[in-house]
Amino acid sequence: MIFDAIRESHDLQRDLCRKLTASRGEVAARELLFLQLKVELMAHAAAEERALYVPLLMTDAGLDASRHALHEHHEVDELLEKLSVRRKNQAGWLATAKTLSYKVRHHLKEEESKFFRVAGRLLSATKRSQLATKYRREIARMRRHYASDYGSVTVGTDTNLVQPADNRVDRPSRRGDASAGAKLRGRSKPRRTR
Repeated sequence: MIFDAIRESHDLQRDLCRKLTASRGEVAARELLFLQLKVELMAHAAAEERALYVPLLMTDAGLDASRHALHEHHEVDELLEKLSVRRKNQAGWLATAKTLSYKVRHHLKEEESKFFRVAGRLLSATKRSQLATKYRREIARMRRHYASDYGSVTVGTDTNLVQPADNRVDRPSRRGDASAGAKLRGRSKPRRTR
């Protein structure tokens, strides 16, 4: 069913928000978590809007709920834009990330408690099943599309989930490795230190 498929992404978003707002000090890890969350949020919004919101916008009873949800997606997009700065350790970045996390969690809760009820009344069981197939196909495609913009994240071929492009970067043995940090920043060489 479409709601189960969407909840899978919602659970992933909650987990990534929690990890991002708990990140302290490790700028490279924070950058990677942010990119994973950003790609997931953008892919989810695009797939959800196409697979669920558009069919509901075509009904009078689904119009207001869909407009509200689209507005919340736009608010999240604006916060992602604010957070897409080069330095993730600058003043105020973590506070903005916490605002994003709050907005995302609020949207997910509202969607699951209110929007899904409206959609459940308006869509037949057959239509919900068709939309689930469409949503799963779209989110996998959009994850690949958005992840291709960044070198440090990719989409797993077996899971279709956003993950670090080079899993070795997260291992403690690489912690403090200037080459790994340079790679995450999109540079070929580490920064020169005095």
